[in-house]
Amino acid sequence: MPNKPKIDQSSRNVLTLRFDEIAAGWEYWLLLMSDNHHDSKYCRRKLEKRHMEMARERGGHILLLGDVFDAMQGKFDPRRSLSEVRPEDASADYFNKIVEHAADDYAEFADSIAMISKGNHETAVLDKTNTDLISNLVYRLNQEHVTNDHRIYAGYYGGWVRLMFTFNKTKRASFRLKYNHGQGGAAPVTRGVIATNRQAVFLPDADIVVNGHNHQGYIMPIARERMTTSGRVKKDLCWFVRIPGYQDAYRDGAEGYVVEKNSGPTPNGSVWLRFACEGDTITMKPIPEFD
Repeated sequence: MPNKPKIDQSSRNVLTLRFDEIAAGWEYWLLLMSDNHHDSKYCRRKLEKRHMEMARERGGHILLLGDVFDAMQGKFDPRRSLSEVRPEDASADYFNKIVEHAADDYAEFADSIAMISKGNHETAVLDKTNTDLISNLVYRLNQEHVTNDHRIYAGYYGGWVRLMFTFNKTKRASFRLKYNHGQGGAAPVTRGVIATNRQAVFLPDADIVVNGHNHQGYIMPIARERMTTSGRVKKDLCWFVRIPGYQDAYRDGAEGYVVEKNSGPTPNGSVWLRFACEGDTITMKPIPEFD
């Protein structure tokens, strides 16, 4: 059965994945990644690569939802430290190097990546240096590494992903994913869960809400009472997802910015969304891939 969706950007911050001719037994895996900090010395690249390999093996796609880059070693960044620059990036054209090397590392997964969007690390570089790291990375991957008419889209700090299904010949279903890279501090007590209540108020149309940024990880459902157009009352769930990412800044707890703040270690990893055709229904289940 067809597994690959048709992907297009219906507006500048809405990505649409369309699935046709689905029947019972079909499934699809979407990997939600954020805060890779790929150029950081403390990025767990082996874990990151393993999860990308899993997405490719499952025939799914990957969304990279901000802070793909750490990008903190530029000339105008007060946090820069020569000791934290990877040797291959130590160059006068530092920003070009981190894009070049990320493109090389992600090349084998280019056909599995559907979208790469900005986080606060990328917007900070854009603000200070007029350099759009994400657009440059997407351009390089599309020009040099994608095949089979695939295209990777560049996303924004916040946006939507629509997943639309035609199944059992005539039935239709859809899911709406709202993503925002996130804001605020590490939230060591609440893990950022309080934000879900605020988002639930102003995002009534979302089925899944995804954040990153604070390097915490959780999956939390909020139940809602809804009324259909025919006047039937029903309950549904909105899933709130926080993606921790791949930077292990705490390491052994001996030194560094995170240790000095006494913030404590955070998990690493991503979250899967598994879609399946089960009888007359398309089901969706978020599944953590945390370490």
